[in-house]
Amino acid sequence: MNNRLTELLGVKYPIVQAPMGWIARSQLASAVSNAGGMGIIETSSGELDAVKDEIRKMRDLTDRPFGVNIAQAFVRDPAIAEFVIDQGIKFVTTSAGSPTKYTSVLKAAGLTVYHVVPTLAAALKAVDAGVDGLVVEGGEGGGFKSPTPVSTMVLLPLVRSRVDVPIIAAGGICDGATMAAAFAMGAEGVQMGTRMVSATESPVHANWKQAIVDAAETDTLFLNQRHSPALRALRTDRTTALVHAEHNVFADFGDPQALYFGGDMNAAIALSGEVAGRIASVRPVAEIIADTIAEFAAAVARLAG
Repeated sequence: MNNRLTELLGVKYPIVQAPMGWIARSQLASAVSNAGGMGIIETSSGELDAVKDEIRKMRDLTDRPFGVNIAQAFVRDPAIAEFVIDQGIKFVTTSAGSPTKYTSVLKAAGLTVYHVVPTLAAALKAVDAGVDGLVVEGGEGGGFKSPTPVSTMVLLPLVRSRVDVPIIAAGGICDGATMAAAFAMGAEGVQMGTRMVSATESPVHANWKQAIVDAAETDTLFLNQRHSPALRALRTDRTTALVHAEHNVFADFGDPQALYFGGDMNAAIALSGEVAGRIASVRPVAEIIADTIAEFAAAVARLAG
């Protein structure tokens, strides 16, 4: 596949792995890059020393392009931009903050910068700030969300109608059919989060992967809507108790390590998108990406025919 996104990022396929805290590290990101997509290293965990080590590990695990996400609300060290530049990273996504904060310094150093947006207003602000592209994220996606969520099917074509930069669609993407739908609405790439959390190479505990496989399409909850950011997470005893909370539930987030790597599904909030209801098995990243591309091509051919 060749389009503006693949040419700009130097990848074989326009499939990007979401920058999930503690999860989007070298083990998963290198598998995505080696399969022809764009692996991303996270910073939202706030563990910058560990993140630096993960970036160094990527050099030994893949010779293909990979990127870094700068999650501004969770990384308050202004030197993060200089660090990313010094590491020779060529692609950065910025999120959870203003697109004006890092775009100019990163672009001046020759990096490609995409900003994550949940609304049209945010998209227009990011384009005005000079970003190279956008990650347009619908409210059905997992993780940190806008308190006023808009679905991908509404948000994506709306943003596409107002901007000319390349768009990566996020939220509800897990296979070739949803990729084709995103392209029909104006995307030139897709980002997968929950699908990658459940992949074989994902570092999370098997209990979390199985919870995604077992989830119905109704088994996510939208938390913290009275605050920002809101959260979309799997339905568990912990999240069910918090769904109507009026306080900021970040105070009750819990112990991520016990959930992510210990497998205690109630130790913390298990972030997940609605697309968990469409994931039926734990599969290797290479199979996920290869099947997505084959299904995408088949869907496009069927529509063209």
